Amino acid sequence: MEFKSVLSNASKASQLISNCFHARTLAHIAHLQTTSYSEHVALNAFYDGIVGLTDAFAESFQGRYGVIGSYPPPSIAGGGYELIVNLRMWIDANRANCGAQSELQNDIDAIVALCNSTIYKLKTLK
Repeated sequence: MEFKSVLSNASKASQLISNCFHARTLAHIAHLQTTSYSEHVALNAFYDGIVGLTDAFAESFQGRYGVIGSYPPPSIAGGGYELIVNLRMWIDANRANCGAQSELQNDIDAIVALCNSTIYKLKTLK
């Protein structure tokens, strides 16, 4: 594998991790601010689930490529529904550069599945 490719993967992987952890915090804040019970519950499930899924990806990535030395600031924003959609859009656009191996993509799939489930609950269950 080329050195440049490994650095590119680490850069996008660290951005994914940063974005997911940031989304967890913003979702928790939105969870506390909402007056909708269904939104409150959906966001709770998201912030409870995203940390473990992201940690699993990070550990697997580092097992394959080595320890990620730095993390960029998050590149997503929004609250509630918009936040989760923005995270999923970022992942859809960048996942191929976060490691092409099936185990890494499976971890990313689990993160996207959580986003999809949360988007469904926020959009449909009111």
